[in-house]
Amino acid sequence: MRRTLTAGGAVTALALMTACGGGDAADDDGPGSEGELTEITVGVMPIVDTAAIWLGVEEGIFEDHGLDVTLEVAQGGAAIAPAVVSGDYDFGFSNTVSLFIAADRDLPLTLLTPGAATTGDTGEDIGAVLTMPESGIEAPADLEGRSVAVNTLNNIGDVTISEVVAQDGGDPTDISFVEMGFPDMPAAVASGEVDAAWILEPFSSIAQEQGAEVVTYNFAETDENLLIAGYFTDEPFAQQEPEIVDAFTAAMTESLEHAQQNPDEARAILSTYTEIDDEILERMVMPEFPAEIDRESLQHLADLAHEHGLIGDELDVAEIIR
Repeated sequence: MRRTLTAGGAVTALALMTACGGGDAADDDGPGSEGELTEITVGVMPIVDTAAIWLGVEEGIFEDHGLDVTLEVAQGGAAIAPAVVSGDYDFGFSNTVSLFIAADRDLPLTLLTPGAATTGDTGEDIGAVLTMPESGIEAPADLEGRSVAVNTLNNIGDVTISEVVAQDGGDPTDISFVEMGFPDMPAAVASGEVDAAWILEPFSSIAQEQGAEVVTYNFAETDENLLIAGYFTDEPFAQQEPEIVDAFTAAMTESLEHAQQNPDEARAILSTYTEIDDEILERMVMPEFPAEIDRESLQHLADLAHEHGLIGDELDVAEIIR
């Protein structure tokens, strides 16, 4: 039996940081059978990209689909993916390149729904490569031979930065990528510790408030429909508990639709699970929350992950979508 962790009642900041007692979803006939909710856990990150699921939980969308959700906070997809495979989490959130890497390593993960996507706006997006005015970096090709901070090495930041640098005529293999947490990046750029940094919201707005300038909006420049992240489970669980997986997929899809149609609510929910200054919260750029997977853009990103050496074999993304 797969082990699930439970949460009672509404999700609160305190409850989200700890796992409660044990339960077993496999004992149920299906989500919400006999009026009882099926308990599930979802590994998420406390970032703007996960606003839709937090909003869906608060709005009761998951309860409507027979699910009692515990959101377990982790720092990245690299921690969430193995927790889903091991059964500690039933579902997880991760950027899409992490899922490609997992597939390349034969981990049985399957993508269920989108998580977040670029705005497609090459003049203002949810993440950017930033530098100080005096750095001499004015275009993506200027990043060649420079140090660039990313939150995780060999992941979606590397791929998209490498792509925009190559498009601009630079040599991405000559970039020195430095691993660093997003909260530390604005200060690192301002002090010259790194020449540039790939920074997501809200830290992108913070860095620009401190004088940093945009070199490129690498997500939007790579693909105007780029699917940045998604929600997934592992294939054995999907086969063992298809009703639970179907219920989660339906609830998550409805949550994404709600977040996309109610941007003010999606922005407001951030204050319940992040610490963002009200002024920054009001003006920061939010991602798109598409309800359907854009397979063309996903395949494009998988091809780039192979081209830039993050995965060894070419990947047909249809193989990892349920």
